[in-house]
Amino acid sequence: MKLSDSRLEFILQDEIRRSEESRYNHRLHAILLIANGMKCPEVSALLGDPERTIRRWIHRFNLYGFKGLIEVDHLGRPPRLPAAQMEKVSRILQRRPEDFGYRVKKWNGKFLSEYIRKEFGIRLGIRQCQRLYRLYGSNRSKPTAIL
Repeated sequence: MKLSDSRLEFILQDEIRRSEESRYNHRLHAILLIANGMKCPEVSALLGDPERTIRRWIHRFNLYGFKGLIEVDHLGRPPRLPAAQMEKVSRILQRRPEDFGYRVKKWNGKFLSEYIRKEFGIRLGIRQCQRLYRLYGSNRSKPTAIL
């Protein structure tokens, strides 16, 4: 496979993240490298993971053994928009902003943010709205560039 170094690295990292099993094996490799005398910064540079992440894997391995390297569900921050509101947002993105009283022809993060604030009383940042647009927006109204 002939790819640029950055493209190859991206493809390989994407493949590692593809499944829970491959992520577990990746963590095992990190622990093996540390066990063989490499330092965290070296392992970080070699595997492409943040040094802090490598240290967290080591810590969990020391506390729980191999079970500490198994991925656990992360609750994370709850969504700001409940499922019903998210469904409504996905439906409105299939229509034009003009249908909702805006003077623009295409959705973008700024106008979607304003719509959500007015409709639901929830403030979402422009970047988050851009992600929603990319996820749910129709090809018919999709702008050429969101950035």
